[in-house]
Amino acid sequence: MNGTTDQTRHQDRVWSVAEHLDDVLSKIDPLDPIELQLLDAQGCVLVEDITVPVALPPFDNSSMDGYAVRAADVADATESAPAVLTVIGDVAAGSGELPGIEPGQAVRIMTGAPMPPGADAVVPVEWTDGGTGQGPAATMRAHSAAPQDAGGEVRVHRPAAAGAHIRARGSDVTEGEPALRAGTVLGPSQIGLLAAIGRGTVRVHPRPRVVVLSTGSELVQPGEALGPGQIHDSNSFQLTAAARDAGAIAYRVGAVADDAETLRSTLEDQLIRADILVTSGGVSVGAYDVVKETLAALSAEEGTVEFRRLAMQPGKPQGFGLIGPDRIPLLALPGNPVSSYVSFELFVRPAIRALMGLPEVHRPTTPAKCTEAVASSPKGKRQFLRGSYDAEAGTVTPVGGAGSHLIKAMAHANALIIVPEDTTEVPAGAEVDIVLLG
Repeated sequence: MNGTTDQTRHQDRVWSVAEHLDDVLSKIDPLDPIELQLLDAQGCVLVEDITVPVALPPFDNSSMDGYAVRAADVADATESAPAVLTVIGDVAAGSGELPGIEPGQAVRIMTGAPMPPGADAVVPVEWTDGGTGQGPAATMRAHSAAPQDAGGEVRVHRPAAAGAHIRARGSDVTEGEPALRAGTVLGPSQIGLLAAIGRGTVRVHPRPRVVVLSTGSELVQPGEALGPGQIHDSNSFQLTAAARDAGAIAYRVGAVADDAETLRSTLEDQLIRADILVTSGGVSVGAYDVVKETLAALSAEEGTVEFRRLAMQPGKPQGFGLIGPDRIPLLALPGNPVSSYVSFELFVRPAIRALMGLPEVHRPTTPAKCTEAVASSPKGKRQFLRGSYDAEAGTVTPVGGAGSHLIKAMAHANALIIVPEDTTEVPAGAEVDIVLLG
């Protein structure tokens, strides 16, 4: 009798948003690290400190097209009295054997080419006659022509100090210096640095695989004609896109009919490729809400999925648990499009980012002045309204109504306006907290 009473009390419990989210995140650990090729690791979190194995750049090289010279040889060069140097050869990027420069000599050099021995400065080609015997105006044409013949001459019209236009060895990073710390999210610049120091692979938390499916016999694939009582399946597309936006590898299964056996077999088939499962629909108290029925059966055998009522609007009915032999997290979201998307942002997105090992899993929040009054917010529930946020003005304007089916309003919103549980009205001009989307 006591067990039945406890179970009834548990089912009657209303969870806060924070309690449900804390419970979800408490059961999720970052995915085990794996070694990935650099481009496959984009967006992933590094799990190791990386040091620089060789200095960058690894040798002194020219930052300009021009001539490698001894600074002393051009110290007194002017337009009227240019320094005349003997050109003994060319050095291009990737050159191995380098000619040594003696007093009175120069080597034509390309951007990125290693500095030849004896040279301590680079004179940009624009400061010379380009080895043509003419004035500076002809230098650009001459420098794009055939390589300089050894024994030719170049006239230098301006002095260059020692070290001028040279990228010194180690001027970017030195050998043994930290390159990236564990916990770094690998974006394009970080990938570029890893490649520059010679790393072909890197150890990271992988991007989680998210499987998304909608439930409902009324759902029809977009592009197909609607029959009586049917609607197009938008949730699976919206949630799959949201999972990808969160950093996951997302698979859209599509709509599953209201049949317990079909849903069960679909879920079991998808477990092999899922790090997290997301369903929408079938979590309320309707007679055909087969998600509860199916997951209750799975829970009895391979895990526990619990259905809850949350003190929030939209998104009151929620389900969460771990299923299958590997205890894969499953979040069952309500079926109305806005309820589904808001629930994803509040609960699924943080779960995905926790699996990735990201240091910050939540969307940023910020205060803003609400330009319009909000009336009749339900007491005791945290309400999330769609809003259009103007960052420059620091204001947010409600978009659409509170209905959980108003998907157009969601498409035109870039924020969620939070109305706390103990607030039933928000006057125009009042400050509110908002969740920034995108």
